[in-house]
Amino acid sequence: MLNLSDVSHVYANGTRALDHVTLSIPRGMYGLLGPNGAGKSTLMRTIATLQTPTEGAIRFGEVDVIAEPEKLRRTLGYLPQDFGVYPRVSAYEMLDHMAVLKGVASAAGRKATVETLLQQVNLWSVRKKSLAGFSGGMRQRFGIAQALIGNPQLVIVDEPTAGLDPEERNRFLNLLAEIGESVVVILSTHIVEDVSDLCPRMAVLADGRVQLEGAPLDLILRTRGRIWMKVIDRAELAACRERYDVLSTRLFAGRTIVHVLADQDPRDGFAPVDAGLEDVYFCTLAQSRRAA
Repeated sequence: MLNLSDVSHVYANGTRALDHVTLSIPRGMYGLLGPNGAGKSTLMRTIATLQTPTEGAIRFGEVDVIAEPEKLRRTLGYLPQDFGVYPRVSAYEMLDHMAVLKGVASAAGRKATVETLLQQVNLWSVRKKSLAGFSGGMRQRFGIAQALIGNPQLVIVDEPTAGLDPEERNRFLNLLAEIGESVVVILSTHIVEDVSDLCPRMAVLADGRVQLEGAPLDLILRTRGRIWMKVIDRAELAACRERYDVLSTRLFAGRTIVHVLADQDPRDGFAPVDAGLEDVYFCTLAQSRRAA
């Protein structure tokens, strides 16, 4: 179990990136959902001991993460949003080098570790290929392989599916789901589908604060009967925004599908719609903006 208590972080320029974040994250996949600039990457870097919070406490099991960062690093796997590699080195050689850095001293141990990971992330057939020739999805799978060296008990992945095509995204998410069966995996993303597909628990982070936390299905049930939909012409959108609490819009066949939040039937051609996690997310963001 990973526990965060009143974690805040203020940068030197006065920007408050985290504001009293309190979370309890159990074993399995845990989704951290939020827009760009919400503070997700700052929180991930803080948990990964790359920066020390201004205040608050973080514990992973018996480890005091802030007081004993080295103890957490021994059991941590981290895939940041952007990670660098030596482009002309093969996947096998790079993983072998990283295994040395993570303390896998024996050649036999490294061989077993590297070969197992390359098989697990489905990169065995390209193990001798230089990383410069990898696609975006292959790079992400390599990234998760290096994060898994040493059998970590806490794995952090930050925006892992951004830019992947649908096939690579599905392959990567399946890999994360497999990993999440036995360890704590934090999936930080702004893509709602990633969380709804994988995570039995989640939190929404906005403006550095936890705005919502719980099981996705329970959170969806809270909005039942409050989400309404209507198809309009694009020219009607401005007037619709003035009259209703518009959560989201999207184009379909040249027209605009509008979702609005209302406790009672707004009439005017609106129909009730079964809410999804996207509606919950947009509703939470709208409420946080109103409160700001």
